[in-house]
Amino acid sequence: MRANWPLSNSLRGGWLTTSSQLVQLPAVATINVREARAQLSKPLDRAHRGEEVVISKGGVPYARLVPLAPPVPRQPGWLVGTLGTAFFEPLPDEELAAWDDDS
Repeated sequence: MRANWPLSNSLRGGWLTTSSQLVQLPAVATINVREARAQLSKPLDRAHRGEEVVISKGGVPYARLVPLAPPVPRQPGWLVGTLGTAFFEPLPDEELAAWDDDS
């Protein structure tokens, strides 16, 4: 379970007890805008490895870099049998003429 309320940096990456639950908080790296501007590739690499990186300005969080979810693999053939045979038949001449009309 992930906590969904703002937490101070001292609590991030540790354990927090809420009522009867023990919640593990994700480790979050916080960098300031100047660092992010000077070395953008480093926080991007950290996010790509699975870390969450928060960019702050004047000590106030402004943006969060998080890893993207892996793409869903394509599954060929998922439309098999859903197109009728009429789909593959030639279009009538008047419909073809409407597509070829330049006006």
